Amino acid sequence: MPLVGFGIWKVPSSSAGDSVYNAIKTGYRLIDGAYDYMNSKEAGKGVQAAIADGLVKREDVFVTSKLWNNYHKKEHVVEMAKMENDAWGLGYLDAYLVHFPISLKYIPPTEVKYPCWWKDEARTVWNDLDPVPMSETWGAMETLALRGQEAPGKERFARSIGVSNFHTQLLYDLLSYAKIKPAVLQIEHHPYLISEHLVNMAQENGIAVTAYSTFGPASFVEMDHPLAKTAMPLMEHSTVKGIADKYGKTPAQVLLRWCTQRNVAVIPKSNHPERALQNLDCCTFDMTADELNSLSSLDCRMRFNDPGALDKPIRIWV
Repeated sequence: MPLVGFGIWKVPSSSAGDSVYNAIKTGYRLIDGAYDYMNSKEAGKGVQAAIADGLVKREDVFVTSKLWNNYHKKEHVVEMAKMENDAWGLGYLDAYLVHFPISLKYIPPTEVKYPCWWKDEARTVWNDLDPVPMSETWGAMETLALRGQEAPGKERFARSIGVSNFHTQLLYDLLSYAKIKPAVLQIEHHPYLISEHLVNMAQENGIAVTAYSTFGPASFVEMDHPLAKTAMPLMEHSTVKGIADKYGKTPAQVLLRWCTQRNVAVIPKSNHPERALQNLDCCTFDMTADELNSLSSLDCRMRFNDPGALDKPIRIWV
């Protein structure tokens, strides 16, 4: 999995194909998607077009997608993996992650509305919880990784499996029974939320960590997030700007390098070609240990992607 990728959260389906194609043309080789983003088919067409035009081969591109919360029961996991794999149209997914450690009641995929926490686009009817043990969900995820190996002739939907938005206690529990341990942990991660113990625990157990929302509040301002509207933008913070000025880099590059220099992958999104290229070019300098620590010292446990803050809270974070 490349250390710097292109995320397609909040990329409109109408432009996802072009965005992904241009990202690959710029040099990105990791594309991070999810069923919840409702743009997999269009993003897949962007990858297919890049392959058809000779920009890359299929094996050059690492595609990640995710299992949504309504499909944690074992009878739905393979079904949804097949559906997502078919939507991308690339033959297989490189990584397939459990999106949240939250199980919601089943809704037929044809009836799902974005954003998928609710049953309707007006966000008036909440999707209720439907408890499913993670051992059941993970066991079904393991069958995805084993297809084509232990069962020759079966279509292999995912080359690797992982998790997203898990905390240390749940990871320890998962590792206690997993036959195949998660290859990847994807989490919200930025200097306002460093989750030091979680990152260390994952890396100590050979689980690659991917950071999303690396720019902190910037990803949530357009969503009218109350916390994001009042928080100091990380790209305007004096510590970030001072380091950027020293190295002749952008604040965004500093925030991304804070992750990658600590072996945490990043998946920023940008609709601007110049910024997309700058983001990809974030590994061309090294900060000092003191500078990395000064960024980490901004930690105030400020979390933006929190289902505990929804109208009907689901409290997965401490």
